[in-house]
Amino acid sequence: MTQDEDLREAGLKVTAPRLKILRLLESSPQRHMSAEDVYRALIEAGEELNLATVYRVLTQFEAAGLVSRLHFEGGHSSFELDSGEHHDHILCVSCGRVDEFVDEVIEAHQMKIAQRLGYQMTDHSLYIYGLCDRCRKEGRTAPPHA
Repeated sequence: MTQDEDLREAGLKVTAPRLKILRLLESSPQRHMSAEDVYRALIEAGEELNLATVYRVLTQFEAAGLVSRLHFEGGHSSFELDSGEHHDHILCVSCGRVDEFVDEVIEAHQMKIAQRLGYQMTDHSLYIYGLCDRCRKEGRTAPPHA
């Protein structure tokens, strides 16, 4: 499916800013990007979009189900294309690196907890915070907890 078709299927009008941002998200080796990351990458590619437009388009993409917004501690959020596949995230508190993982044991345990407490789980998210290998090797430490 082309980007034009992706936008139309999501109920969005095909516009140049939307196409530029969708193409960037689909082609970027960085899977998790903040609005500022998207803006910087577009500027580096010679595209003329302002940050407010990037925020507006990403919010529209989120509402249309094209991207998911990840809300991390400290108010940091990033966006990723919504693949439709559930996964969890681990975030380096020093450099901001985000990795994805799936663990069936964790998934099963969360279901058991929900059932034990009388819930029917409809969705969930799991974020793990720590220091990545590179930051630990460089002697970085976690910032103090606010």
